[in-house]
Amino acid sequence: MNAKTQLMSWREQGPRTGITKAGLGGRISVTSGDGTMEVCDDVGLRSHFGVIRDGDALRVRVPPDLRSDAYHLLCGAIEVLTAVDRAVRVRLEGVDRELAGRLHREGIAMHQGGILIVEPAQFWQQPRLWLPHAESHGGHPQLHVMSGDRRHPRRAPKPGGICYARYIPWLDRVLSFVVVDPERDLPLYHRWMNDPRIEIIWGDGGDLQRHRRDLEERTVDPHVLPLIGYADDAPFGYFEVYWAKENRIGPHYRADDYDRGWHVAIGEEAYRGRAWITAWLPSLMHFIFLDDIRTQRIVGEPKASHSQQIRNLDRAGFAKIKHFDLPHKRALLVMLLREHFFADRLWATERDSAAEVSTQA
Repeated sequence: MNAKTQLMSWREQGPRTGITKAGLGGRISVTSGDGTMEVCDDVGLRSHFGVIRDGDALRVRVPPDLRSDAYHLLCGAIEVLTAVDRAVRVRLEGVDRELAGRLHREGIAMHQGGILIVEPAQFWQQPRLWLPHAESHGGHPQLHVMSGDRRHPRRAPKPGGICYARYIPWLDRVLSFVVVDPERDLPLYHRWMNDPRIEIIWGDGGDLQRHRRDLEERTVDPHVLPLIGYADDAPFGYFEVYWAKENRIGPHYRADDYDRGWHVAIGEEAYRGRAWITAWLPSLMHFIFLDDIRTQRIVGEPKASHSQQIRNLDRAGFAKIKHFDLPHKRALLVMLLREHFFADRLWATERDSAAEVSTQA
C-alpha cells in the first residue's frame, strides 16, 4: 500500500490531509483532524473513522455500516496510524461480527480479552497492501534444481514494472522500486556507475556497451532482480536483490533456501541525505520480506572498512556476523531477521534517529 499522507504522528495536533495509494483499492484520500479520519477512494467509496488517544493506544471507531467492498479504506487508515510510531497500539471498536471475522482470518487484527487489537507486526506482512502483483498463495511453488554445485529452489518468474511502493511520511514522497528496463534505464545506470563515489565501491565504471551488457545479463539472471528506486517520479538509485544461495556470498555461511541479499548505489546527490537512507533501506527490506513469505533472513556484505555504511546497517537492525574474504574485498557478513524487522517495527524509522548519509552498500 503506497501511503501518501501528511499524518506524521497522532501525538501531533491540528488537521492533516493527504493521499494514500492502496494495493487494495487504488487511490485513497485521507483527511484527519478533530479526532476523525475521513477516507475515500477514487470511485467514490467513503468512510469516517473516529480516533481517540487513550494513553499509548489509539481507539479507532469503525462505522457500523462499513461495507465489505470498502475494506481497503480501513486498511488505509491502519497504515496511516502505524507508519511512523513504533510503540502505538490500535484498538478497533464498533466492528460488526462478519468484518471482525475477516480481520482476524487475514491477520489484520486479533481478539484480546474481548477487544479487537491491530497487531502491526502482522498487518505489515500483508504483501497485497504494498506489492501490486502479490501472489495470493504467498510464494512460488517449491521445486529444487541445481545451478552448478548449488542446490536451490527454482526461482519465480521476475515481475515487471512497479514491484513495491510506499509513502514515506517524513519525506512526503512515495518511494517505489521499479524493475529495470535495460533500454530505458541504460543512460541513468551508465552515468551512476561512472560517478567516482560509486565506482570506487562498485568498480563497474566503463563505456555504454559494457553497461548495456551488465543490465541485460542481470535482467535474465534468475537469481538477481535489478531495480531502479524512485521518489515520486524521480529516479535516484540502482538496487539489486539477489538470492543468497546462488550468489557469491552463499559459500561463506550456511545459506537457507530463501535468504536474500542486496546491493545499492545511490546515484543522485540530492538523495544521499540522512533522511533518505531511513526511507529506502527499511522499504527495501520490507519489499524483500513481502516478496516471498518464506524469506526469514536478509544478508549483506559491506566492505569491512566502510565504517559509515556499517553504522547505518547497525542502526537499521542488522547484526554483525563475521568477516570474510571475497576476491575483490574484505567483507563483513551482516544479517537482518524477519522476526526482528516486524516485531520491532523497523519500517517505522523515527525521524530524529535517522541514520547519516551513505552512498552505497
